[in-house]
Amino acid sequence: MLKPQALANSFVLTTATLYIFLYLLKLVAPPFFRLLINSQFLGADIASQVPKFSLVNFVGILIAVCVVAWVFGYLLASIYNRLAEKKP
Repeated sequence: MLKPQALANSFVLTTATLYIFLYLLKLVAPPFFRLLINSQFLGADIASQVPKFSLVNFVGILIAVCVVAWVFGYLLASIYNRLAEKKP
């Protein structure tokens, strides 16, 4: 059995850490950020679609991403627990 709140919290921590890392990477090393993002999409120029960063955008997106990650983690654990209880 998974603890829904613990899984949701770990999703938030992981997501926030990755987002902050990518934000700092865009500020410190834009060419490496571009390479990293574009390589995830087989060389398509996705990095050019990333909007200009500002502190307001950073905080707003961080809050939205953390809320979505927490809800997703909680639902995932809850659904898993319900399915694990059913016996064949």
